[in-house]
Amino acid sequence: MITQRTMPLSAVPPGEPVTIVDLSRGSGFLARLAALGFTPGAEVQVVRNQGRGPLIVSVLDTQVALGRGQAAQILVRPREVSR
Repeated sequence: MITQRTMPLSAVPPGEPVTIVDLSRGSGFLARLAALGFTPGAEVQVVRNQGRGPLIVSVLDTQVALGRGQAAQILVRPREVSR
C-alpha cells in the first residue's frame, strides 16, 4: 500500500500539481471555497507562492488568490502522474 504525504496548500511550491484531501475551518469558509471549486478530490496547481503574501492557485481553469492563512487550512497531497 502506497501512502502519500499531506501538507498544507501554503507549503506547495509553484508548478507542483496537487489534489485536495481535506479542508478545515468554519462552514462559511468551506462554502466559499466549494463555490470556487476547492473540494476534496479537486486537482489544483500553485501558480505563485513567494513565501509571504497571497498564493495564486489554478483550479478549474481559473486563477484564484488565497490568503496564506486560508491556504494553510487546505490539506493536499501530490497528484499521481499517469504514465
